[in-house]
Amino acid sequence: MSTDDDSFHPLGEEWENELEGLLDDTEYDSDLGMQMAQDAMAVTKGELSEAEFHEKYHEDVMEEFGVDDRPTEEAYERAQEEGKGTVTRMLEKFEGDGEESRRDAMKKMGAGAAAVGLGAWGTAENGKQASIGAAEEEGHGAGDDEGTQWGMVLDLERCDGCLSCVTACKEENQLDQGVNWMYILDYEDSTPGGRNRLIRPCQHCTDAPCEKVCPTTARHTRDKDGLVLTDYDICIGCRYCQVACPYGVNYFQWDEPDVSTGEIADMHDAEPGEEGDHMTDDRGRWVDSRAPRGVMSKCTMCPSRQDGHKGEEKVGTTACEDACPPQAINFGDMNDPESTPQQYLANVVQGRARNKVEGQSPSKDDVSESYAFLEGEIDLLEMDYSESDWDFDEIEAALYVQGEVSDDELSLEEEDLREALTGILEDEFGDERSEDELATIVDALLDEGEADQDDLDRANDAMDAVVTNAEESVQGVVDRYESREITPAEVQESLEILDGEEEPWVSEAGITDEGTARDVLESYVGDDASTFKLLEDVGTHPNVTYIGNEPGPEAEQVEGPVAYEDVGLTDNRKEVLDEGTVGDAGVSL
Repeated sequence: MSTDDDSFHPLGEEWENELEGLLDDTEYDSDLGMQMAQDAMAVTKGELSEAEFHEKYHEDVMEEFGVDDRPTEEAYERAQEEGKGTVTRMLEKFEGDGEESRRDAMKKMGAGAAAVGLGAWGTAENGKQASIGAAEEEGHGAGDDEGTQWGMVLDLERCDGCLSCVTACKEENQLDQGVNWMYILDYEDSTPGGRNRLIRPCQHCTDAPCEKVCPTTARHTRDKDGLVLTDYDICIGCRYCQVACPYGVNYFQWDEPDVSTGEIADMHDAEPGEEGDHMTDDRGRWVDSRAPRGVMSKCTMCPSRQDGHKGEEKVGTTACEDACPPQAINFGDMNDPESTPQQYLANVVQGRARNKVEGQSPSKDDVSESYAFLEGEIDLLEMDYSESDWDFDEIEAALYVQGEVSDDELSLEEEDLREALTGILEDEFGDERSEDELATIVDALLDEGEADQDDLDRANDAMDAVVTNAEESVQGVVDRYESREITPAEVQESLEILDGEEEPWVSEAGITDEGTARDVLESYVGDDASTFKLLEDVGTHPNVTYIGNEPGPEAEQVEGPVAYEDVGLTDNRKEVLDEGTVGDAGVSL
């Protein structure tokens, strides 16, 4: 899509026209919504003060909605107390014919922000002209580094496009088909190198334009942790927030949701409105899970989790982060240097390496035990592969049948022994033998009866296979390590060296200093990548930081490795999203 259209919206003229059409479907004034959205973005860019913005639209908001609870009122009242000029002076200077309506006058004035092409985002600072009072609000739009601020660090080089995060979000929040609060967008770009993929949740901006245009405080920032939320009980569905959002993350619930509030509460053993219902937060406001009919919704970053309603272990987590296999999503307090996202951001290579080796064999202990087994120092049953899928009961049962474990050494009770042997036989025979026939074979293995000789031979072969597979698995750990390929074991050792923990534990590794350790990690996961925030120059101060390729103004969306329909999802907005492009700090959507 061209970046030189006349749109005020970062996503372009076609997206802007689509939004205006959506406003036309509501009972509220479309022109007012479009103008307010344009000026709300001007406020975030410092081209219009919050006080000016509030006064400019106060009468129209009151006329349209009968209430004006926008958060910009505080800035307006402060400006009045300090005697600062506001938009009234601008209107007084406008040369109208005396019969024009206030709204018509504002339309002719235009918004505080000039309509710029998408390619101009990168040079917005040079071309910006502040309006009256904008420079007087010191610290406007600056992020608050005190208290908790939930956010994310998203590693685009780790994301494999599996859509697990999108699926988990849908299931966690009982979203209807096509209402996807998280998007994974693949794109083609003229920018060379790296993976061209973008993870796009709500950015939970510190200076959110969507909040500024909401007449009812339904869209608001939660004081205790900076989450930008929607109070479903207060939202009137005017959709102004949808137009004012630079990132295209808002959804309108057209029909009755597929899952009722009662069903959602039942899933969490609660009543609607009670703590733990996965809908209301600790203030008693309905801000989580899917929206009711006629209401706006978007990514919430799981406020009921953050309030401890799903258990203390879920505080500081999100459903999408939990579900991400390559651990590309790092959620936590962006104001805490010790938090998961900040630690990851502080050292991307080490963070990626930790995520990649977590839960993988061979670990340090796996390799150590493998050497001990091959040297005859321990046997199979003494090994303790922490992340192994071995069934040690089956191994012990097979060794007992083979005479490698005596009656005195056997730790299994008879019932457990028979259950383990039956499990091995079920894998071997499948549906070929009934439960009674398998029980007869188990009796024969324990010298307590007779069975068909062919069946007994197959059963003994199955016992051999269990033990052989375990032994080969141990040898495989050592073979992988000694092959001199970069293995999780070497990576873990390198991490320990860089973290100042134990000395190298296997001399064959040759990792004797920090320089070598860094080389190992970079060979395993790649070098440090650049970081960026979407539309950072616009002034929204998003609380999501990306690691990896930043899409350019010519980025165009393409099919990803996994289609939405392949995982039971629907991308109802794809035709629109294919056409839009965020500018230098954005993506084809």
